[in-house]
Amino acid sequence: MVKKQPIYIVGHKNPDTDSISSAIAYADIKNRTEEQTYVAARAGQINEETEYVLKRFGMEAPIYLSDVGTQVKDMEIRRTPGVDRETSIRDAWRIMTESEAVTLPVTGDDGHLEGLVTKGDIAKSYIDGRDSRFLSKARTRFSSIAQTVEGTVLVGDENRVFSKGKVIIGAAHPDTMETYLEPGDLILLGNRYEDHLRAAEQGAGCMIVCVNAKVGYSIRKIAQKTGCIIISTPLDTFTVARLIDQSIPVSYIMNKGQLITFHTEDYTDDIKEIMANTRHRAFPVLDKNGAYVGTISRRNFLGMQKKQLILVDHNEKSQTVDNVEAAHVLEIIDHHRLGSLETIEPIYFRNQPVGCTATILYQIYGEKGLDIQPQIAGLLCASILSDTLMFRSPTCTPADQAAAESLARIANIHIEAFAREMFHAGSNLLDKSPEEVFFQDFKKFIAGDESFGVGQISSFDEEELELLRERLAPFMKTQCGKNGMTMVFYMLTDILKESTRLLCFGEGSRRLVEESFGITGDQDSYMLQGVVSRKKQLIPAFMSTLQENE
Repeated sequence: MVKKQPIYIVGHKNPDTDSISSAIAYADIKNRTEEQTYVAARAGQINEETEYVLKRFGMEAPIYLSDVGTQVKDMEIRRTPGVDRETSIRDAWRIMTESEAVTLPVTGDDGHLEGLVTKGDIAKSYIDGRDSRFLSKARTRFSSIAQTVEGTVLVGDENRVFSKGKVIIGAAHPDTMETYLEPGDLILLGNRYEDHLRAAEQGAGCMIVCVNAKVGYSIRKIAQKTGCIIISTPLDTFTVARLIDQSIPVSYIMNKGQLITFHTEDYTDDIKEIMANTRHRAFPVLDKNGAYVGTISRRNFLGMQKKQLILVDHNEKSQTVDNVEAAHVLEIIDHHRLGSLETIEPIYFRNQPVGCTATILYQIYGEKGLDIQPQIAGLLCASILSDTLMFRSPTCTPADQAAAESLARIANIHIEAFAREMFHAGSNLLDKSPEEVFFQDFKKFIAGDESFGVGQISSFDEEELELLRERLAPFMKTQCGKNGMTMVFYMLTDILKESTRLLCFGEGSRRLVEESFGITGDQDSYMLQGVVSRKKQLIPAFMSTLQENE
């Protein structure tokens, strides 16, 4: 039976508080109203502001999901059990036959893979010519020998290993036994007392007495004294001779060098070529800790399950998790402009012109008649305050403010005091590297042939923003040309003054700003009075200008 995969709810890369909180809240809604399992995820590292909010309300961060390409764990892994290295090749063949497997993993006590045995390996070991010391070279346990010949150990320790001597059949006259029986040998005998006595006296390492022949008390006493193992079997000598080689442990014939293995976290795109160019029929799969899980084969690609996703707080392909085209997008909950993401089939798409995705989640809780837990209410309230800059952004609607005030009551927080604490935590970036600051809230946009990136930091502290400007400007120059971006912009937004110092770099970046806002500036930066929103003010202006210039 194929294991049912969870559905991941994930926000955009470089996630902000709204992206993280919306994923957590929508997973809560889905898990409380549907039987499927929904998991909140994130496509990037959490910023300072969001980390503060999560800690403030005692919530765990969503799991990290940077790539949604199909992985080995999304395939139907054959759960063929591993066997102990002491398992006989006869038992190994039986297990493989019963499980219809052609490859059998050999594992240690800790579950780690030690080797592989195929049916071909077993057939080859049984058919190939070899000397009569095969069992002792393989260090076969007497318990395995007894089990293989359907016998019982009458004398001696069955856990001992047959490590010295050859296998012979005692068919000659007892008087001639001394010419071919050496100390430590394993000898197959019938029901003659004389043969039993001579073998025990001459130091046989093991006697296999066939057809349940009686072994006298005196013979047993001698065997105990000399350390000879006595095994009694109901089988005849010919059958025992034919079966005994099947008692050797699989460790003797297993392939244990340069094994081709895959891990559950490996991406299928990375292993396809290896599987196609290797003649193995099955490949072992290991978990994160290196323990054996099962096997896969080329045919498992046919029934592979794509990851299922719900996207929140974005619908731009450039902003979503890597390899999204290899996944199955089921829903999108967003409040941004329509982006470039395409789906194979119709999906549920809820997009509202509000200031925050968290406002939509608040509405969905009400529509479904679900109570909102105080911790989640705190997360959603923080998201609205962050996205609307505490209701100062032009993106803010009456619905956002009403939702935030209701959520604040549930979470038992004072909006203005909490917002100041949150924004201070989010803008306290002086201990971080320019790269960490730059990508804290950075998004890539595509308009026709143009590709550009815009980051934003909002703060109540004008002096702090100026210090960040000095650190970010040099780093911005290193980002032009990367990931196809020809222009890079950064918004340093002063919440109290409701203005933004816009940094820009790249060919055509200054012209784009000047044409979009009808201003001029110098030193690659511009002061934009009344501009605080990337989504509703900056990006629409840029897009309009780029379209006009096409």
